[in-house]
Amino acid sequence: MQVVSNNLNTFRVLYIVNGVLSLLAALFFVGYLAFLNIFINESTTMPDANIDVMSVLNIVMSIGFILCLIVGILTLMAAKYIGQTRNYTFVLVIAILNCLSGILGIILGVFTIIEINKPHIKMLFDQNN
Repeated sequence: MQVVSNNLNTFRVLYIVNGVLSLLAALFFVGYLAFLNIFINESTTMPDANIDVMSVLNIVMSIGFILCLIVGILTLMAAKYIGQTRNYTFVLVIAILNCLSGILGIILGVFTIIEINKPHIKMLFDQNN
């Protein structure tokens, strides 16, 4: 019997790191929005313009927070599934999604796609489904 090595445990750890970094990025949006609220509310030179600017910034920061939160949670779920070698399609979709999230996500996504498309890794996922 041939022993086949894989890097799934390494990918699991890297997905955990990437997921935590995405969740920290979500906290960045909350902190930045709080800072802007304090900064803009203190300047009272043009109150009408401040309200319009704050409305736009609230919307943009809220969308950024929600997107980072969703990507972080999905990445952590993918780490769990990689460790259990389950849900091949979910892991593949999250690997592609991570390719949109900066250099760490691109590297992690590309190498994950390469690794999980190997025949012996696909067999592991098929056995556990």
